[in-house]
Amino acid sequence: MRAHTPGLSGGLSAGLAGFYRYDLDGLRGLAIALVAMFHVWFGRVSGGVDVFLALSGFFFGGKILRAALNPAGSLSPVAEVTRLVRRLLPALVVVLAGCAVLTILVQPETRWETFADQSLASLGYYQNWELANTESDYLRAGEAVSPLQHIWSMSVQGQFYLALLLLVAGCTYLFRGLSRYLSSGAETGRTPSLRTFFTALLGALTVASFGYAIVAQQDSQATAYYNSFGRAWELLLGVLVGALVPYIRWPMWLRTAAATVALAAIVSCGAVIDGVKEFPGPWALVPVGATMLMILAGANLQDHPGGDRMPLPNRLLAAGPLVALGTMAYSLYLWHWPLLIFWLSYTGHRHAGFVEGAAVLLVSGVLAYLTTRLVEDPLRYPAAARAAAAASVPITPSVPWWLRLRRPTMALGSMVVLLGVTLTATSFTWRQHVTVLRAAGKELSVLNPQDYPGARTLTEHVRVPTLPMRPTVLEVKQDLPDSTRDGCISDFVNPAVVNCTYGDLAATRTIALAGGSHAEHWLPALELLGNLHHFKVVTYLKMGCPLSTEEVPLIMGNNAPYPQCREWVQRTMAKLVVDRPDYVFTTSTRPWNIRTGDVMPATYIGIWQTLSDNNIPILAMRDTPWLVKNDKPFDPADCLAKGGNAQSCGVKRSDVLADHNPTLDFVGQFPLLKPLDMSDAICRPDTCRAAEGNVLIYHGAHHLSPTYVRSMTTELGRQIAASTDWW
Repeated sequence: MRAHTPGLSGGLSAGLAGFYRYDLDGLRGLAIALVAMFHVWFGRVSGGVDVFLALSGFFFGGKILRAALNPAGSLSPVAEVTRLVRRLLPALVVVLAGCAVLTILVQPETRWETFADQSLASLGYYQNWELANTESDYLRAGEAVSPLQHIWSMSVQGQFYLALLLLVAGCTYLFRGLSRYLSSGAETGRTPSLRTFFTALLGALTVASFGYAIVAQQDSQATAYYNSFGRAWELLLGVLVGALVPYIRWPMWLRTAAATVALAAIVSCGAVIDGVKEFPGPWALVPVGATMLMILAGANLQDHPGGDRMPLPNRLLAAGPLVALGTMAYSLYLWHWPLLIFWLSYTGHRHAGFVEGAAVLLVSGVLAYLTTRLVEDPLRYPAAARAAAAASVPITPSVPWWLRLRRPTMALGSMVVLLGVTLTATSFTWRQHVTVLRAAGKELSVLNPQDYPGARTLTEHVRVPTLPMRPTVLEVKQDLPDSTRDGCISDFVNPAVVNCTYGDLAATRTIALAGGSHAEHWLPALELLGNLHHFKVVTYLKMGCPLSTEEVPLIMGNNAPYPQCREWVQRTMAKLVVDRPDYVFTTSTRPWNIRTGDVMPATYIGIWQTLSDNNIPILAMRDTPWLVKNDKPFDPADCLAKGGNAQSCGVKRSDVLADHNPTLDFVGQFPLLKPLDMSDAICRPDTCRAAEGNVLIYHGAHHLSPTYVRSMTTELGRQIAASTDWW
């Protein structure tokens, strides 16, 4: 939305005609420049998106509220939604179509399903919830990051626009009906009362949203980052500040000081504040508050002595290049992120260098310019296009040729609609294809062990027939342990201990399977062993949370604070002491963050001590090798989908495993510690391959596929028998 007087000079009051705020166009230009540069070169968020959110609330909220407060006019939700669709969807559809082509050309087919899901979520404006459900890591722009991840902010805005429109229209209808009933339609008393009502209502919603953002961030920052309710205060604050604009009469020195502080805050925000970890909590007040100050600093200057001059920071923002950049900010925002992700996927680089980044930004700028001029503007201003086409005066060079075509918006609109329908149909078709493919395959849990020996290739040296690998690269996404399907593992937010029982349910002997997902993925083999040797397996599992005495646990991968893990471990340890299982099966090592190999963390010692003090033996499983290449997680399925083989899609064993199991060093200190090590059933002496015995080993970069774990049942049973003497 442009910084036109009607969109600017009052959230709750009529605007003053003829005052165009070019500085706010320039502010949008500065914001998109910061967003793109910080994404491409620094791998950080800049606060520019928060500037967009605040400005969007200011412009759209002001427009809607003025229409609602105008006694002579009417607010039409249908007309407003139509304008929003015409303004926002065409460029989005074009970018999504381009991304679909690049996805097919650049990314492995293992990523196509995710792209289909997220393209539908983007078109439906619920992409932020799609990302919140998967808790994507927005910071790490790499090969595995979605090219559509940035559209979360557009989804938040779209949801806000619709919610605010319905709220204002509904309240206006009810309020005016009540006023007619009480005052027989008197005009004089109604509008101020409605203005007061909206001020109070939106103020309460702003405070409620801000409070929710603080609480949600503490519970799960990764989820809160994309949460519409947690982000709503940024837009609502823009609406409320619009109420102040007609009343601002600041002296020039105060305007200049406020604008200077605001501009400095916006420019430095990305360097000073880690927005990925801190937003949408209190630190988001820095870019949002700075935006509000910048708006207020230039308000009502046409009525102020010397009002023909803006404060110096506002005049800097009103410079031609920034204003021009601001006019195509929407398209540039849409293009820059997917081009970066596709480039990193194509090259295999973790980050873009200076030259690469400059090239990405240049191409993004060119595509944004073309999208703005050829798609956005003709469909956004159809009346201007028709007027230019039908004008009887000679055509001047200032009227673009595409506006001189006969009925250009009909043809262009039809093309955009066709693109959108094609994209939607293709996404649904691919999702259905994958579903049918998975359903058509033989049930993975009953594969013939002679045809698919898996780990027995390494442990028993059996013959491997020439057959297609299972699970396939498309099947593996749904190859999950029963505990995940049954909801028997606490998610990242839930600190509750969830117990489920597997194996021989009538058995008197119990193994407690405790820890994170790396303990969980041994369940398929443990369940088979439990049924065979008459013991039950009781789960005590939480995502990303191994048993540890860490005071401030971090989520492995993005190092985000994980306080729920600490609370869960305390509850789990207390329950294990009370339940007194015969053995606790858990992981005993983790990969080094600073060098190759693996290590037993010192924070595990307290766990061993507590269990030993309560005479509970520990089956301490050495953790699975975490596959890493070029300092980033490496998914073998993606490599195989690109045409690699089991050998080329593997890693060197020495890079992921130490020569010696670190757990063995603590057996003397803790006699009840029973080390288990399945490394030789996963890796060869020099290599950890992507597949063995016609079975794909990994689900992702560091989880074992249940199909492969089942093939390790014999070897795992041999090691457990040696440790327990149960059979």
